[in-house]
Amino acid sequence: MKIKGLRWYIITLIALATVINYIDRSAINIMWPYIYKDFGIADADNKSALALLTTFFMIAYALGQTFTGKLMDAVGTRIGMTLSIIGWSISIALHAFARSLLSFNLFRFMLGFSEAGNWPGATKSNAEWFPARERAIAQGIFGAGASLGSVISAPIIALLYVTFGWKMTFVLIAGLGLIWIIPWLFINKATPEKHSWLTEKERDHILDSDPGSEKQTKEAAVLGWKELLKFRNTWGIIMGRFFIDPVWWLFVTWLPTFLKEQFLFDIKQIGAFTWLPYLFAAAGSLLGGYHSSRQIKKGVPAVKARKNAIATGCFLMLLALVAIVYFLDTLKDRPSLAMVLIGITLFGFQFLIGNLQTLPSDYFNGKNVGTIAGMGGTAAVAGTLLTTWAVPVITQTSYVSFFVLAAVLVPITWLCVKYITSKKIHS
Repeated sequence: MKIKGLRWYIITLIALATVINYIDRSAINIMWPYIYKDFGIADADNKSALALLTTFFMIAYALGQTFTGKLMDAVGTRIGMTLSIIGWSISIALHAFARSLLSFNLFRFMLGFSEAGNWPGATKSNAEWFPARERAIAQGIFGAGASLGSVISAPIIALLYVTFGWKMTFVLIAGLGLIWIIPWLFINKATPEKHSWLTEKERDHILDSDPGSEKQTKEAAVLGWKELLKFRNTWGIIMGRFFIDPVWWLFVTWLPTFLKEQFLFDIKQIGAFTWLPYLFAAAGSLLGGYHSSRQIKKGVPAVKARKNAIATGCFLMLLALVAIVYFLDTLKDRPSLAMVLIGITLFGFQFLIGNLQTLPSDYFNGKNVGTIAGMGGTAAVAGTLLTTWAVPVITQTSYVSFFVLAAVLVPITWLCVKYITSKKIHS
């Protein structure tokens, strides 16, 4: 049996895994403003408790990014992604049995460690299944999964919460990941070089000569973390992720709380409004991948095309964040406009992040892509931890500093990617 366009089936499954990933991780942020009192937490300690939960998740996420990056390089994406999604499905189900903030923190740690595998796994899978000129599109589809997960998670979680309560909500969403494993193992039988369903035409297209292809990586050396840190490009990727990812997480973690405090929303209203910015983000993810891939087809070098897209995304983010800071007081009576401006911010983020996440496969051979992606993910978490604990302090009286912080991080990211990374490709 031969299937045309098999690589698109693979990336669709990766995107679906990412949707599930974001439904699972977003559930606590959406429900927390309405369930924290069940654990004896006072109103004044609400944000600090959520910051602590996020910290446990993110520390595990940082460790998991580096560990699972190595895991994907060692056992391959087929088994690596399977282990990861089994782990996070079990972890989210265990949230239903939390009896205290301590047990919640334990389950968040387990969830963060296992969910981390989705990112290096997706990056490595894209390097295996797509030539360089198509990787940004593939990464964009994968990134759109993150945004789509955030689009649908709010109304889904709100509906499940109102219908079944918070405990059963965690159990029900856990089943999604376990169901996903079935088509993943059935369709992703082998790498492109050996997959029996792949047409020869598509196989030749996938294995086209580029730094991440099977043809060039058979004899390439597998480098350790210490060796990879000797390259400027490694540091450019790490520092870019360190500064830009916290902006995304500021909204993923705190948007429901912002809406509750700024506009006095209940959980049904949060479900009705929160999806909009992430719809913008989904569009940004797809268009960011299309933008750089179109440039590459016109003859622009892959790395330059990625950097052009990153610069465009940074510009859009900064423009929207400055507008929010300037008009925040007047937005208190216009939640829809606030959601649009936040949406433009997340559009810009997703426009650039897929290209930034694709740089490891542009600069390094396939045997090191998962490791570099994992290192970048770990750096992203480190930056996010710092902003997570800053939020309860800087938002005591106003959210102006919240958006100022996000705005400051954007140009720093552009400087890191522009001036630290080089044109050199490491074979």
